[in-house]
Amino acid sequence: MRLTTSHRDGLFVEGVALTDIAARFGTPCYVYSRAALTKAYTQYRNALNAQGFSKHALICYAVKANSSLAILNLFANLGAGFDIVSGGELARVIAAGGNPEKIVFSGVGKSREEMRAALAAGIHCFNVESASELTQLNAVAGELNTRAPISLRVNPNVDPKTHPYISTGLKSAKFGIAIDAAFALYQYAASLPHLVVKGIDCHIGSQLLDPAPAAEAIDKVLALVDQLARANMPLSHIDIGGGMGIQYHADEPAPAVADYLAPILEKLAGRKEHIILEPGRSLVGNAGLLLTRVMVTKPGEEKNFAIIDAAMNDLMRPALYDAYHEIVVASKKVGAGETAQTSKQRWEIVGPVCESGDFLGHDRDLALAEGDLLAILSAGAYGMAMASNYNTRPRAAEVMVDGNHLHLIRRRETVAELFALESVLPVKAT
Repeated sequence: MRLTTSHRDGLFVEGVALTDIAARFGTPCYVYSRAALTKAYTQYRNALNAQGFSKHALICYAVKANSSLAILNLFANLGAGFDIVSGGELARVIAAGGNPEKIVFSGVGKSREEMRAALAAGIHCFNVESASELTQLNAVAGELNTRAPISLRVNPNVDPKTHPYISTGLKSAKFGIAIDAAFALYQYAASLPHLVVKGIDCHIGSQLLDPAPAAEAIDKVLALVDQLARANMPLSHIDIGGGMGIQYHADEPAPAVADYLAPILEKLAGRKEHIILEPGRSLVGNAGLLLTRVMVTKPGEEKNFAIIDAAMNDLMRPALYDAYHEIVVASKKVGAGETAQTSKQRWEIVGPVCESGDFLGHDRDLALAEGDLLAILSAGAYGMAMASNYNTRPRAAEVMVDGNHLHLIRRRETVAELFALESVLPVKAT
């Protein structure tokens, strides 16, 4: 997301001042840039086209990164497919105008109800992660008198060199099928009457900044694909997963999409199989920010605390992963007769939730005062998607900036809505 600055109005997203967004929709508020989202998708498409994959590659956006209907609709209109991990995400994609024939269904624990819904919708493929899932999916497809298209998600035992919570390609992970056991499982899948073997899937983790582990995994995948072809089990597609990282910290730059994909696509050049990619974070992460306001400054002997109106329930990543998000002052609160504070101090940026782990940033050198507007950057992925109502806090509003225009794509929840589905106990009979 490109931010510009006005001396009078502070930071802008595209043609709109963040102060105007805060005034109209309040804080905390998620803000996305349509231009940034479109650019991120176009970079993937251009990289594929440049390597000769224009006609046989499908970009399936990983919905779990951000499942906003507006964002899903934007990507659908750009031609994207979708990588889903639940029946709820299936319903969201369809409601947003996504094409079910461009959906791949991943995840280690699909319920029979979710399988039925996906089969009824006519999705492109199930990414199957266990022998038990094959058996269950075959049974469900049989009940519906149809055949389920499947890929096996293989686990290549490659270290992605990322945070352990988002590492999925090692033997110790719950995800996928050990690549050494996959050939036999393909044979089993081919023997089941209500399955159609279509492809292979491999996803080793998230926030990957070095393409070498993904390229190593592809080598193992291609060896298995060729082994299957020699055994008269040719595959129609190879799903290389996603996981490309984004820049969160100035000292940790992310590679360009074309540079990251180059060593991977080089290994796939000249092959007849269709290629599927599953990017998530790299499409939305840098296209969003969390807008928040400083409520209280609390200097202390050991630490200075700036208490903001956003919290761990709004952006879980710092508390969950100790993740870093850059935090910048979007505008200073300057009233009549006041001057903006210019001297920087070191601050703990924390929320009002009743947890010591409720922080958004440690040790930030900022010039802060109560009422200042802050922007927590690179919050477009796993921000609103992981938000909760902890401490009975309504989830934030979401706004899309489109040039000089603003679109409210999700209004702020009300407290009454948070307990609208609940009921008190009846009076106990005497």
